Amino acid sequence: MATRRIGIIMHGATSRIGTTQHLLNSLVPIRAEGGLLLANGDRLMPDPILVGRTEDKLQALAERFGLTRWTTDLGAALADPGNELFFECAYGGGRPELAKRAIAAGKHIYLEKPAAETLEEVLSVRAAAEAAGRKHAVMQDKIHLPGLAKLKTVLTLGTLGKLLSMKLEFGWWVFDGEHIPAQRTSWNYKKAMGGGLVLDMFPHWRYVIDHLFGAPTALTCHMRTAQPKRWDEQHRPYDVDVEDEVRAILEFPGGLVGEVFSSWATRIRRDDMLVITAEGTQGSAVCTLHQCWVQMLANTPKPLFPVSAPQSMDFRSQWAEVPEMQPFKNSYRMAWEAYLRHIAEDAPNGASLLQAARGLQLIEACHESHAKRAWVALPALGG
Repeated sequence: MATRRIGIIMHGATSRIGTTQHLLNSLVPIRAEGGLLLANGDRLMPDPILVGRTEDKLQALAERFGLTRWTTDLGAALADPGNELFFECAYGGGRPELAKRAIAAGKHIYLEKPAAETLEEVLSVRAAAEAAGRKHAVMQDKIHLPGLAKLKTVLTLGTLGKLLSMKLEFGWWVFDGEHIPAQRTSWNYKKAMGGGLVLDMFPHWRYVIDHLFGAPTALTCHMRTAQPKRWDEQHRPYDVDVEDEVRAILEFPGGLVGEVFSSWATRIRRDDMLVITAEGTQGSAVCTLHQCWVQMLANTPKPLFPVSAPQSMDFRSQWAEVPEMQPFKNSYRMAWEAYLRHIAEDAPNGASLLQAARGLQLIEACHESHAKRAWVALPALGG
């Protein structure tokens, strides 16, 4: 069996997510195991070239991971026919333009979210890739998390009967930086720098919801800035001009209704930072990042509403945990493996830029709904 090399331009490799998730947790382990095993028994060996602005950082990162290729010259990396794939995860905007530049150079493209800032932009990038015969995808890591994968199995088996509702709760308390340093960088709270909770997280929620429950058809949304004053990394105060808390209600075909709550201004009293609930006629399921529990109709309790004493039932103990039925890898690595297989052997691609477009559609609908105080339709995007 043969080993095939694939050159990958890693633009933004020195960013936090580029270094940690895409190199340390994804491509480096694949390389350490001798490459990605393909269906025919061959192995696909990623050969990243790290691209960024600072030579010292790039060289140090390459040495840390045992890599030999790095450059500050993106043009040279794009001109090299040995590099087949362009991956973009840098901060600072301009992702659609960079993607089109890579397509023009004959590269397949792989983009971090959001793939663009508007639906029109991402559809334009997709059209350029399709016209050039280049493959395309957006990073979709969350569906590969163990808890969500278990919930997907429960739903696929039809265990819950007819689905009635779904709920997604996400967030935690992000300190404002005045007395305790914030856990998120200040650009997250500045519109001019691409900040905002909807732009940041709702691309994830769209592909997660589509994957688990199908495509919603309409929504109504409320956004607010819960903490309007924050302090940046130099302890300078600034005004927040984007939303940091969002509530949306979704409608689906067949009567399913969904709720999405996301906040950087909420304290956690639930099982995890992310909790997804599915309610059905024959049972319910709840998942976190790594775990999933079910309660079936046959063992659903009939609690009473106690007014004289505290609740005697332990509701959590009445749920059964879904067991580990397969080994799980890092979710970013699984997303990388899926797309690399798509490039190497034309395996199915569930993360194309059509799905990225659906994420931008959801983002724009949230903003429109909030501005109009109205329901907004989510028409199907073909392709």
